[in-house]
Amino acid sequence: MKLIASLTSPYARKVRIVLAEKKIDCPIEVDIPWNADSRVPDYNPLGKVPVLELDDGMPLYDSRVIVEYLDNVSPVSRLLPEGNRQLILTRRWEALADGIIDAAVAIVLEQRRPASQQSAEWIDRQRGKIERGLATLSADLGERHWCHGDAYSLADIAVGCCLGYLDFRFPVIDWKTQYPNLEALQTRLEARQSFIDTKPPQS
Repeated sequence: MKLIASLTSPYARKVRIVLAEKKIDCPIEVDIPWNADSRVPDYNPLGKVPVLELDDGMPLYDSRVIVEYLDNVSPVSRLLPEGNRQLILTRRWEALADGIIDAAVAIVLEQRRPASQQSAEWIDRQRGKIERGLATLSADLGERHWCHGDAYSLADIAVGCCLGYLDFRFPVIDWKTQYPNLEALQTRLEARQSFIDTKPPQS
């Protein structure tokens, strides 16, 4: 089993954190999908990371599929709750966090286009998704210590990767002042060894 990933991908970071929390030893093959010599399309026809190649050669994608597989393959530190409603609520947190990342990535890609081809309207539309998403994350978290229930779970991992990516790519977004409960959650998460070890490189 090996993970094909970019070290700056927040989706790949989510998987890497799950691997660490589950204490699953898995080698990482670093590959940047945007590079001309990328082999990512050989594993995933959509050309996206992360991809988990199983021992039998079957590739799993995307991150949501991979983390569910990993949580079920080892009983250590279960990150997805039992019971349909609890599971769905955890997945709801993950979907919102991933959706905020989707909007942020869309802005990053748009801003890499020549200035004359960029759409301010498109960027504003994605920024609105980020702003509404953060407001909802904060409202749903409230004064709780963890996102869902009384324990650390995949919901926290997904939100932590989302907030970390915003800090990495959009430090100008001052979400911490507006949402101190999210900042407190991020502080707790970033103190965990799994988050420390997967922090994206600053280069």
